[in-house]
Amino acid sequence: MDGQKGLAYRRTGPFSFYRENRRFERKRIQKEVQEMKGSKTERIAGLGLLTSLALIASYIELLIPIPIGIPGVKPGLANMVMVWVLYALGPAEALAVNGMRILLAGFLFGSLSMILYSLAGAALSFLCMYLAKKSGRFSVIGVSIIGGVMHNVGQILVAVCVLETVSLLYYGPVLLAAGLITGLLIGIIAREARKRIPGKM
Repeated sequence: MDGQKGLAYRRTGPFSFYRENRRFERKRIQKEVQEMKGSKTERIAGLGLLTSLALIASYIELLIPIPIGIPGVKPGLANMVMVWVLYALGPAEALAVNGMRILLAGFLFGSLSMILYSLAGAALSFLCMYLAKKSGRFSVIGVSIIGGVMHNVGQILVAVCVLETVSLLYYGPVLLAAGLITGLLIGIIAREARKRIPGKM
C-alpha cells in the first residue's frame, strides 16, 4: 500500500508542483511586463508634457520685447524646464526634452537658421551643465548660470563660423552678461521648483 502511494506521488506530485511553478512564473513575468509597459507609457507621457511646457516657454520668449537690440539675448524661460528635468529625471531625459523643444519651436515659430543656432547653444550648454552637475561642486543655481553663459557662447561661435566674421565677438561681453543674469534667475526658479516638485516619473 505504501509503495503504491509512493508510486502515485512520484507520478503526480513532482509534475503537479512543476506545472504550478511554471504557471506562477508565467503570471509573474506577465505582471512585470505589464508594469514595465505602464511605467514606460507614463514616462513618455510625462516627457511629452514637459516638452509642451518648454515649447510654451519658448513661445512666450518671442512675445517678450528685448530693448537691448542685440541678437541672441533672450530670457531663457525654457531652460527652467531643462534644469528641472536634468535634476529630477536625468541627463538623457533633459537632452530629449530640450532637443524636441528646439526642433518644434524652430519649425513652428522660427526657421532653419534658428534651429541651427539653438542646437549649437543648447548642445554646449547641456554638456557644460551635465559636467558641472556631475562634478558635485555647483549648486542648481551655479549649474544654471553655466548653462546660460555657455548657451550664448555656443551661439556666438556658430554665428562667427556661418557669417565668417569675427566682428560678432564684440557682442560677447553683453551676451555673457545676459547669460549670467538669466541663468541666475532661472536657477533660482528651478531650485524652488525642485523643492516643490521633487518626484521622479
